[in-house]
Amino acid sequence: MTYDLWEPTGFKTRVDDVLKRFVAEEADRFAAVDPLLDPVAGQLEAAVADGKRLRAAFCYWGWRAVGQPDSDALVRAAAAMELVHAAAVVHDDLIDDSPLRHGRPTAHLALRGAVRRRPRRDAAARSLAMLVGDLLMALAGELFAASGLPAAYLARARPLWTVMARELIAGECLEILRTGAVPDTDASLKVIRYKTAKYTVEQPLLIGGALAGAGTGLRDGFRAYGLPLGEAFQLRDDLLGLFGDPEVTGKANADDVRAHRPTALLAETWRLADDDERERLRALLGRPDPGGESLEEVREVMRRLGAPARVEDMIGARVEEALDVLHELALPPYADTALTALARSAALRPS
Repeated sequence: MTYDLWEPTGFKTRVDDVLKRFVAEEADRFAAVDPLLDPVAGQLEAAVADGKRLRAAFCYWGWRAVGQPDSDALVRAAAAMELVHAAAVVHDDLIDDSPLRHGRPTAHLALRGAVRRRPRRDAAARSLAMLVGDLLMALAGELFAASGLPAAYLARARPLWTVMARELIAGECLEILRTGAVPDTDASLKVIRYKTAKYTVEQPLLIGGALAGAGTGLRDGFRAYGLPLGEAFQLRDDLLGLFGDPEVTGKANADDVRAHRPTALLAETWRLADDDERERLRALLGRPDPGGESLEEVREVMRRLGAPARVEDMIGARVEEALDVLHELALPPYADTALTALARSAALRPS
């Protein structure tokens, strides 16, 4: 592989190898404490079995954009971003009570078998899943610290970990607090910004740049590129979550509607709706488990009002904003090319 050319499949393979080896070793150590822990250890490994590895890629190209060469140690540090994501996914699925991820039962459902003879089986399984997420976050810090990069490099990036954790948890809390409230586009975009956008693009880029010694101007450019692109990524996810094919997305497409989550798609639908349409939406969203005909009716209201097209416009505007910033940064051509390709892959993906 020529590392000055962006070859996403080869990069993903490198990150997958790091993650699977590291987590398998840690899962073995964990399970060695007691055989009862085997199912929990299995969920640690399941958490890193899939993924596009976008966060690792943005961290890698934050490093390369400064002019640093390819580095296996940097790939290990970048892979730690995927453990942060794995932890966030386990916690998010638990909070949202999502049944599927990558076409498989989520951790809190998969762990029911481990506690099937216990009182309050569901609560016990949810507690185990919460602890899986906690351990994955701890392992992310360990992989980063043990990546093999010089201590001085790691010290430059360490404060950003605190920022990343604070903003990620703030976003998750905001989503919980906004769920069920009157839909509002600005509020929904704020949830997106903190829950997903920052830790998906902006923070991995900044961490990679900090490891490489990026200057103030480049760090500002990473923020200006990363934030709108991260928002576009989540807006795309929201569209796919309701209108995508579950066989492709691997997720149940009634989740957002069932939980009345504060998505920009719902907020734009609400903004465009008249009083009668809002009353109908209230009835549909208020059902404990909307699906089938009611889910299709929500989709139809959204299509009729043009909300999906409006969200598509929001995605396109954010990608254009990010790429305009990127092309003004005077990066090495290979970094500009890779970050352009990543922007399109993250926000314009069909599935």
